[in-house]
Formats: sequence, structure tokens, C-alpha cells
Amino acid sequence: MTRTRERSPVTPPVVLTVAGSDSGGGAGIQADLKTIEAGGAFGTSAITSVTAQHTRGVESTHVLPVAEVDAQCEAVFSDFEVAAVKTGMLATTELVELVTDRVAATDAPAVVDPVMIAASGDRLLDSEAESAYEELIAQSTLVTPNADEAAVLTGIEVGDTESAVAAGESLVEGGATAALVKGGHVPGPEITDVLVTESEVERIIHPRVETDATHGSGCTLSSAIATRLAHGEELSVAVRSGVRLLERAVRYGLDVGQGPGAVHHTVTLRERAEREPTAEQVAGVVRRLVDADVSQLVPEVGMNVVGATPYAESTEECAAVEGRITRTLDGVNPSRGVRFGASSHVASFLLAAREHEPAYRFAVNCRLDDSVADALDELEWPTGGTDRHDRPEEVQKRAAHSAEERAAQTRELLVSVFEKRASPPVAVSDAGAVGVEPMVTLLARDADALVDRTLALQQNIRN
Repeated sequence: MTRTRERSPVTPPVVLTVAGSDSGGGAGIQADLKTIEAGGAFGTSAITSVTAQHTRGVESTHVLPVAEVDAQCEAVFSDFEVAAVKTGMLATTELVELVTDRVAATDAPAVVDPVMIAASGDRLLDSEAESAYEELIAQSTLVTPNADEAAVLTGIEVGDTESAVAAGESLVEGGATAALVKGGHVPGPEITDVLVTESEVERIIHPRVETDATHGSGCTLSSAIATRLAHGEELSVAVRSGVRLLERAVRYGLDVGQGPGAVHHTVTLRERAEREPTAEQVAGVVRRLVDADVSQLVPEVGMNVVGATPYAESTEECAAVEGRITRTLDGVNPSRGVRFGASSHVASFLLAAREHEPAYRFAVNCRLDDSVADALDELEWPTGGTDRHDRPEEVQKRAAHSAEERAAQTRELLVSVFEKRASPPVAVSDAGAVGVEPMVTLLARDADALVDRTLALQQNIRN
């Protein structure tokens, strides 16, 4: 007998994006909707213009009549309870004025991304429309200009953090609740984004990702922030969440098209989707090492197997054995099962290695003594070594008692290890230090390769 099922709807917050369409899918409405949906909100749109666009540039632009854009806004506002509004390419003075009126008429927070020039350098806003932004910014919860846009809007050339603060303060004085002056266009090894409100200035510093594939970055950031605001987050929290998402979206960008490519709008969603397969692979490695009895390689502190998702940026995104693998009277056994965040030391090591070789996803720590060192020499793998003993004793002691200090020291030590080799090392020896046992960590791109290397190392010790 067949019967109908009970409906079980969910009610996500609704975000409206008012922006242009990008036929290439990397920016504009397409980027906005992907980011909004990935962030757990329901995306609606009012399209201001249609562009023939791809990763190399903008071929043509057709601006929609103001009445048609207004009709789209009315359709959304009349049916949905809009929790946040986000604006992008507005193209003309008339459209900027229309959106200003719409934003002023709603209580929903509004994030204004003052899109003026595409990443390819193509202009997306009439020069006479620039002054119209003054009223829209005055109605905004947050305005998110890059350095070039901030200069147009404020007359302040942004070339460093101090000038970014000045530009942000000018925008807040103009009526914006807050301004996020983005630092991606300011040269330097680090990016400093400046969040300015009436009461404080926050500097958000993060490493620069060396890539030209930033198509859609501004759209993705502003949409991510609007989505977090729609969920009810405080402004500062929403901004920092958006910046973290964009940093990951740029690092794990999409290699599509013949141009530089686009940012990965759904990267956090994909990271979560990869967790279960990663945990299963780690559990499979553990079973094979237990079956092979790798007790000769287990350090005194215990062995751990770690697997990072393809998009991992923290130890919480690495699966590992909870409690580690230890020697027993009849072989080796894991203390408990596999969970994310179970490892700090080996996971931090793997993440540090991924800064140089992002394809590395799996690692295992093994005992290091003369027999293991000799076995590594016999295998003739690309290897490297670190020595903490040449560091000041107070630094060694701090690292011994602090996971953060150990992780920072590991990142620093691995820089020289990877830079000295033409190909990435698959085994990295650590001579140890005060409170740190000597260790060799094996690295691999996939789970099978990690098992093969571990068993090969043990076999060479026996031989």
C-alpha cells in the first residue's frame, strides 16, 4: 500500500542580491546565489544588467530598464521576509538611486559592494554614477570597497593600513554604519582588511594567496557577510566569518575557463562534504597498520594517522585517532576511534606541510632512531630534516608546553625543509628538543600511498 509522506519544511533566512549577471558564473548574481545558498540562506535576486562575461573579461553589457529592476525588487519584497540585502553591480545613476530607495524602505541590514571595475579591469559603473553612491552608502549597514573603490568614494588614496582606516572613517562619517576597506589591492605578503565603525577599528590580517584567480572575490565576500547577518550574527563576527570564507575560497579556487579562474564560492560546503570520506580513509589506514603490526615504528608518545579534507585549514578539519595508536603485548591497537580534531601535533605538521604542497592529505608519525634513519637512507625517498636544538632554549621550552607554539615553530622549520628540495619530501625527520621526542613523519597524497610508505619503512628496518 502506498501513502503520502508528511511534509517537513525548513525556514532559512532570505537574502536579496541586487546585482548584475555574469554569464561566466564566477561573479555577480551567480556568485552571490551560490555563496548565499552554501551559507544556509535562501537566495533571491533582482538582476540589474546582463553581461557577456568569462574568466578573461567582459565582452558586452546590457543594463536593464529601471522599471524592470524595480519590478523584481517589488516581487521579492512583497512575498518574502527579506533578512538581508546585498548590492553589487548597479551600473547607472538611476539604478543606484532606485536601490537607495529600496534599502531605505526596509529594516533589513544592507551590505553595499560598490562594484565599479571588474577584476579583469573592465568598467562596470558609469563615471557619473559614482557620486550617486553617497546616498546609498548613507543607508548601508556595511560598505565593502577595495582600495581603488575607496579612493573613488572618499578621495583618499589607499596604500597602507593608515590610509585604509582614514577612508573607512570617511565612509562612516558619510552615514554608513560600518565600512570594510579591503586590502587585497595593497601590495605586501599579508592582507590587512580594515573594519571601521563609529566606536572602533578592527584590523583583520591574513596571509596573501599568490594567485590571479580572484574573479568573484568581492561578490563572494559581501554575499557571505550578508548571509551571516541574515542569520542574526553581530556585524564584526559576520565580517570575520566572511573574510575567512573568502581566504579559503581563493586558496582553493576553481580552475575553470581560459583565464585565471574563479574563487570557490561553495568551498565550506565542499569541506564538510569531504569529512566522512576522509574519516573512512583514515580508519582504513589504521586497520591496515594494525593488521601489519607496525609496533617497530610506534614512538613512545604513540602513533597517529591523520587525514585532512582537501580544503582543510585547521586541526578541526583533520581526522585522526582519538588517543593515538599504542604498542600492546600482541601488536598495536588504537586507543579509540577516529574523529575530527583528535590530533594537534601531527595534524599541525600536516597542515604546515600543505602550505608548501597542498596535495598532501595524509600523515603518520613514526619513531626516529638510528635504525629508522638507516632505513630511510636505503629507501632513497625525497626526505628532509628539522633540528630544533639550534633555537634558543626558552623558545624550545615554550613550544614544549604550548600547542600553538609547537605549530608555529613547525611551520617555520618546514619552510627550509621544502625550499631545499626540488621535489616535496615524503618523510621529514625531527631531531626533537626539550620535551619533544625525535620523530619522522611520513606524508602522502592519498591513503594507499601512506600505508605503502609506512610498511616499506618497517620492512627496511627488519631487513
